[in-house]
Amino acid sequence: MPTRDELLDGALRHLNADPAASMAEVAEATGVGRATLHRHFTGRADLVHAIGERCLDRWEQTQAGAGLAEATASGDASAITACVDTMVRSLARDAEDFAFALTEHSLQDFPDLVERTRSLVAVEVAMFSAAQRAGVLRPDVPPAWLSHVVYGVMVAVREALRAGEIGSRAAGDLAVRTFLSGASA
Repeated sequence: MPTRDELLDGALRHLNADPAASMAEVAEATGVGRATLHRHFTGRADLVHAIGERCLDRWEQTQAGAGLAEATASGDASAITACVDTMVRSLARDAEDFAFALTEHSLQDFPDLVERTRSLVAVEVAMFSAAQRAGVLRPDVPPAWLSHVVYGVMVAVREALRAGEIGSRAAGDLAVRTFLSGASA
């Protein structure tokens, strides 16, 4: 009998390939019956919510692991640069795993996930603001815009990986270079 985490892993893999999959299709893809899947998740909304929670947990762990709070508080350009590099690489590493959560609009139906997302974005925006003050990032755009740009780069990573245009090892490097340097020559 698979654990809840194993079911979430299988469901996420299947939903990444087929975002509109039904619970019956998810159950079949994870190798369990619908009754087993329903013992863990009352329905599709409950499953999507659990995936969203997991994604936000990973994002929060990424922020902590990159040292966002410490880098923001330090104001030190080299610490902030290292933090941005680590964070973007980590998010790129996870982009394919959490492809479904990156673009699943139904996650907006869950006020707890929306509020938690806002909190995580606020931590990022504060760090981007500190990065602008330290001269690491350009000061002529709103720091919230930079958070949206990182999200866009992660969607691009996911799409490029799916299309086979880049390898997973190159994804982090490409994401960091694109975010920090843009597309300018």
